[in-house]
Amino acid sequence: MKAYLILEDGSVFTGESIGAQKEVISEFVFNTSMTGYLEVLTDPSYAGQSVVMTYPLIGNYGVCLEDQESSKPHVEGFIVNELARLGSNFRKNIDLEDYLIENGIPGIQGIDTRHITKIIRNQGCMNGMITTTYYEDLQEVLTKIRAFTVTGVVEQTTCKEIYTLGEGSKHIALYDFGAKTNIAKSLVKRGCKVTVVPASTKASVIKELNVDGIMLSNGPGDPAECVEIIEEIKALRKMKTPIFAICLGHQLMALAHDFKTEKMKYGHHGANHPVKDLVSGRVYISTQNHNYVINPESIDSTIAKPWFVNVNDKTIEGMEYTQENIKTVQFHPEACAGPLDTDALFEEFMKMMEVQ
Repeated sequence: MKAYLILEDGSVFTGESIGAQKEVISEFVFNTSMTGYLEVLTDPSYAGQSVVMTYPLIGNYGVCLEDQESSKPHVEGFIVNELARLGSNFRKNIDLEDYLIENGIPGIQGIDTRHITKIIRNQGCMNGMITTTYYEDLQEVLTKIRAFTVTGVVEQTTCKEIYTLGEGSKHIALYDFGAKTNIAKSLVKRGCKVTVVPASTKASVIKELNVDGIMLSNGPGDPAECVEIIEEIKALRKMKTPIFAICLGHQLMALAHDFKTEKMKYGHHGANHPVKDLVSGRVYISTQNHNYVINPESIDSTIAKPWFVNVNDKTIEGMEYTQENIKTVQFHPEACAGPLDTDALFEEFMKMMEVQ
């Protein structure tokens, strides 16, 4: 069956329908990863967005369910140049096509994903529609597409109740703003007991848990929308407990210090982004998935200083709060399917808890 991608600038691409046959409007971003498509599909940070994969063949090793970063996919739609109909992997549970159908994710194959990527790079992130309906008159459709906004997605992706994973000498409270599974796994692997809490959890609840450290997770959407969460992070700061934050957590911590965030033109989405440690001078390759960054002009240098920067565009990729035991990174040290260059940052968090 034919399927159509309609972008808000009026561009229309025709391909073949894959996955669920339904119509969806969302924000469109591109991802430059060569592998890890299941981790992309199940990353809650993509809530409200459809993903265009730049690598030409997707699905060649099928779906290995234990590699999911959450219990279900969170992308709205999936665009590929070519879908591998038969995945080859001894760990495979299901083919990608069947996985998309089972989880109600519509997609398109057979269109030039790199052309779409160039449009997004030139014009910025934009809304679009995936549909199997041919529209002769696009005006009404484009009005609906342009009216779409990504909102309320943290509430949609966070856990609903507190739960605990692992046993160990260090007790960590992990705020779930749309957390990837491997964050908790990375802490448990290091001998931590991890109590995962919903995004709306009050600081007073964390104080009662008497934890050794606090981790703020990744998540979707505009950080400035999370007004109540930001207020609770301000209260968490007063507890003097070591805090490490990733992605959305990194942005929320900046806002809790009255710094500013801003939307990027097309964001960072992929597993090949170089970041430089400003302390050591060393460059790491990182996985990233974000549309917002900290405005460097808004940073009070008496409170915090940049820790990492992006080698390509010089945006801030990490912060050290000089008067508090707090460190944050914009990228994903827990990255699955990789790279694992920055996995050692979890050891940095362990050291922070030793010196509190």
